Amino acid sequence: MDVYKTPAIIQDAHVFDVDPQSGFMPPEEPLSRLPGPWEPWEAILDDAIAAKLQLGDKPVLSEKEKATSEAWRARVRQLPLLATSDLEGSKHLLRRAHLVLTYIMHFYIQSLPPDAPVLVPRAVALPVLRVSARLNIPPLLTFSNTVLYNWTYKYPSETKVPAVDNLRTRTMFSGLIDEEEFYLCSARIELGGVEALELMRATMDEIFIGDQTAVRRIAEYLRTMATVINELKALLMDVRRACRPDPYYNEVRPWFRGEDSDVNKRKWVFEGLEEDPSLKTPTELSGPSAGQSSMVHVLDVFLGVDHQSSAPGKRSFMTRMQSYMPRNHRLFLDHLSSNPRPLRAFVMSSADAALHDAYNLAVVALKEFRDAHMIIATLYILGPARRAAKQLEACNPSEKGPLKGTGGTDLVRFLKGTRNRTTETIIR
Repeated sequence: MDVYKTPAIIQDAHVFDVDPQSGFMPPEEPLSRLPGPWEPWEAILDDAIAAKLQLGDKPVLSEKEKATSEAWRARVRQLPLLATSDLEGSKHLLRRAHLVLTYIMHFYIQSLPPDAPVLVPRAVALPVLRVSARLNIPPLLTFSNTVLYNWTYKYPSETKVPAVDNLRTRTMFSGLIDEEEFYLCSARIELGGVEALELMRATMDEIFIGDQTAVRRIAEYLRTMATVINELKALLMDVRRACRPDPYYNEVRPWFRGEDSDVNKRKWVFEGLEEDPSLKTPTELSGPSAGQSSMVHVLDVFLGVDHQSSAPGKRSFMTRMQSYMPRNHRLFLDHLSSNPRPLRAFVMSSADAALHDAYNLAVVALKEFRDAHMIIATLYILGPARRAAKQLEACNPSEKGPLKGTGGTDLVRFLKGTRNRTTETIIR
């Protein structure tokens, strides 16, 4: 007889930087500042925020705003080239360095005139490439920079564990409440999903037992899972309370743009890349996206939603977005995907009607979460984009604004596709 053993995939979650109380969010406040040797990076980022730098393609950009941006960029070009080798022994230092360097880089690129070539100065380019290579993530702003490692406590906390109602954002481009609320909405979803991780662990325990009592318990866990996902949907919709669509679209979102969202198709050139043979020309330069949320991916993997590309040899958008996640979170998803007894197959092999109903209830809840995502995308991106496009066409009828996600994909097609694939997961 086989000896029952709790599946290590979920039990060893802490190995993958997945905390039982905070999930994919760090269990303690992220590092707030790099130590002395890297103070020039922190100081130049402070200067950008204090100067209230404006987007280079802002419709009405004053000469003073242009001069302020160029003066700051000139100081970036004069930064000393700082070594990164002493950062490599600490994931906390590396994470903070990646956040600081990528915010500097996005401030630099997005404040440029829209027709100016994009040349990331050597003093930023080489460190961000080296830190990113060490972390095994792309060298630009990611979801983890803006959400997972970009918070502090609103009020002093005795427990030190982040709480949904006790967070504020540390680093922002615009300083607007709309930007902070956008980040915090995602942070609340990450924290709100922690219960789902525990339900997954308990479900997998029962799958390995597999008797009728286990089936009943799994059905109960799945009904609870549906409730949790519905709560995540409510958290997503709550973004409307403090984040205004037009300020978000026009004054916040453009700072996130990656190379593949550049209206003028400019290539990002990293100055000094050829000096270090260990570095490679980046191929992934999409901006931060909700598609990089490990919590959303883990729900898909657990429930068996298949987002793989149908095109041979081509990765799907969701698969691509995993490369932007912290490395250990990707490993966690890989381990969960390799589970020899996946939930959906277990449910399909069972003749228990209550189990089928409970599983479908959870999948429908996830589909409705994606319905809510489409509502938010329409409110915050599609609607403002159409309004901006009308204004643009009034000035220049030959130009039109593309409706793309910050990850560089066709937003409408992507959202409909993920919703449809979730619906197809329902067991008929």
